[in-house]
Amino acid sequence: MKITKKQGVQSTIPTGSMADIIFLLLIFFMVTTIFKMEEGLPISLPRAETGSELDRERLMNIWADRFSRVSINDKLVEVELIDAVVSKRFEENRSLIVAFNIDRRTKYELVSRIMDQLKEANAVNVTFVSVGEE
Repeated sequence: MKITKKQGVQSTIPTGSMADIIFLLLIFFMVTTIFKMEEGLPISLPRAETGSELDRERLMNIWADRFSRVSINDKLVEVELIDAVVSKRFEENRSLIVAFNIDRRTKYELVSRIMDQLKEANAVNVTFVSVGEE
């Protein structure tokens, strides 16, 4: 009589449906996850009841567009010369108001450089206006 060895039973986990299980778990976690959006602070900005026009002597307009061109009162100016131009006008009129008109597509680097020049010129009365098409 011949004695044969029994084959050992192999225990394996079927992995054929593993992709289906992972996909279902992924969908489950995506559906049940709660994303909390930041709501910020509730603020109410004041509205102007009346407006008044300013004298042209008190107002200086600085325009900056998306092509990095800067003009002061309709004259093209290099960014490095803004300090000198504003300082000269500020000496003539101490109540000077600078209206800073910015295209919404203007690079922030240009805006920062212009603001640095205004700071050097000690321009304290600066208003900001954002213009541009949607």
